Amino acid sequence: MAAQTTESDQIKQFKEFLGTYNKVTENCFMDCVRDFTTREVKPEESSCSESCLQKYLKMTQRISMRFQEYHIQQNEALAAKAGLMPGTRI
Repeated sequence: MAAQTTESDQIKQFKEFLGTYNKVTENCFMDCVRDFTTREVKPEESSCSESCLQKYLKMTQRISMRFQEYHIQQNEALAAKAGLMPGTRI
């Protein structure tokens, strides 16, 4: 049963990843690709696409870091409230 739950969670995470990937790809494509008269990707389109993806990755990393910091603060606050942190008293 636990293996099924883990497999189910992995499938859910993969679906979420694909949804996010598709959204980022569509957004960067719509913002960067302008010329459909040639099969070649123009250097400015390529550069724009790379910048778009880099911005998304940096934003995601920053949000993740802030989320971790928030959780640490919340856990410390809960521990202090429960009197579990050394040197803290209510």
